[in-house]
Amino acid sequence: MQQKPVKKVVILGGGTAGWISASLLVKILGKVLDISLVESDDIGIVGVGEATIPPIQSLNAALGLQEEDFLRETMGSIKLGIQFEHWGAVGDSYMHAFGTVGKDFPFCHFNHFWRRSEQLGMGYGYWDFSLNYQASLQNKFSKLDRIEGVNLGGLTYAYHFDAGLYARFLRKYSESVGVKRIEGKVASVQQNPQSGDIEALVLASGERIEGDLFLDCSGLHSLLIDKTLNTGFEDWSHWLPADSAVAVPSARTEPIVPYTRSIAHANGWQWRIPLQHRTGNGFVYSSKYCTDEEAKQLLLSNLDSEALAEPRVIKFRTGRRLQQWQRNVVSIGLSSGFLEPLESTSIHLIQSGVLRLLKFFPHLGINDADRAEYNRQSKTEFEQIRDFIILHYKLNRRQDSKFWRDCQNMAVPDSLQRKMQLFAQSGLVCREQDELFSEIAWQQVMIGQGLIPADHHPLVDALSEAQLQDMLQNLKVIFAKTTERLGSHQQFLAHVAKNA
Repeated sequence: MQQKPVKKVVILGGGTAGWISASLLVKILGKVLDISLVESDDIGIVGVGEATIPPIQSLNAALGLQEEDFLRETMGSIKLGIQFEHWGAVGDSYMHAFGTVGKDFPFCHFNHFWRRSEQLGMGYGYWDFSLNYQASLQNKFSKLDRIEGVNLGGLTYAYHFDAGLYARFLRKYSESVGVKRIEGKVASVQQNPQSGDIEALVLASGERIEGDLFLDCSGLHSLLIDKTLNTGFEDWSHWLPADSAVAVPSARTEPIVPYTRSIAHANGWQWRIPLQHRTGNGFVYSSKYCTDEEAKQLLLSNLDSEALAEPRVIKFRTGRRLQQWQRNVVSIGLSSGFLEPLESTSIHLIQSGVLRLLKFFPHLGINDADRAEYNRQSKTEFEQIRDFIILHYKLNRRQDSKFWRDCQNMAVPDSLQRKMQLFAQSGLVCREQDELFSEIAWQQVMIGQGLIPADHHPLVDALSEAQLQDMLQNLKVIFAKTTERLGSHQQFLAHVAKNA
């Protein structure tokens, strides 16, 4: 049976997912596709995805967005990592800092050298060798690709920004290069009676929007992939029990720190994301252990500035669609699944979902092989990120609530159990091909939450104790002096604003 060529793409839903999808599609395939986006001003968006990870830079670069324009338009700030507070035991703190730690060595990672120094009682902290962490502590930031004079990386960074303003920024770009925005609410969805494919969206106005391929960017509502096509859902709440979040903006505070804070409380965790004009705050929790009212009160009592609105409760279910591409519908963003924002992966999953679609784009017609491989890769990506998030909960050592004790005692996926056992015994992290989080990211969470390897790589023993001490001291001095020379994050943001 001859497939129908895909010439007309309809995106349902605006927000971050819809407008990232529209921007990338029109940038790459705008000359051969007719792209429309349907959204209603009357339907709100979740809009709390305000922290990102470094691949956001490649997205902005692909779209040709200038960094200073982007930061001004979105009230953005710099993010060098995520500070985790009270996640090990109460009072503990560590950072998942972006970029490298120490120095790269062939055959073994720097953490083996640090582990040997710890066994010898040298007194070095693992994060003494993270430039991103040292800069974060001092609220420093300057654009620095490499440390001059030595073969060491500079600062790796992402952004905090207002998700609503980012969507508006991308909408302006998309419409300027050919995306047609259609205002309206969907009243019904028309399917082909034989194939089950979606043929058109019928709006409340009576307008009929036909398409060959539909992108479901309708968020948690999942109108097309779930409500229409009844695509199954794999529930992961037995590993990630949080099913609720309460969010509220608060007044801007100074200094605007260049990192996200994730602060564990008795029955969940609080995010704090500093923007130029305000601070984004939220509390993630499980309704099994905490009521909505208790969550609101906890969040409001732990703000460091005045709340600017009433707290808003968001309900969710952690897991993923069994098929993120079903028939002629591709789910992008929250419609494809939900992973809590602990490691700021929501916007990245939008980005990777659209890029994957571009790689497998069915211009001659949708075929089973492309769709199956898209779904396989999407499943793998979701599961790898899922394991990284579970790791934080599993490794907690808190004894102050049933919530945290239950997380300690839960069985985890075999894929995660293997990673934890390998690291505990030998200090090794084996990163799967195309896995989002690096070996260094895994090392930081495991070390930060108390999973310390029993052994180190034998290559380290080629250095004498004096040679190891000399190498580590020199590295520590390099990172300390480089940090001193950086400008302040506040100065960087002031420069961005000044160049408007």
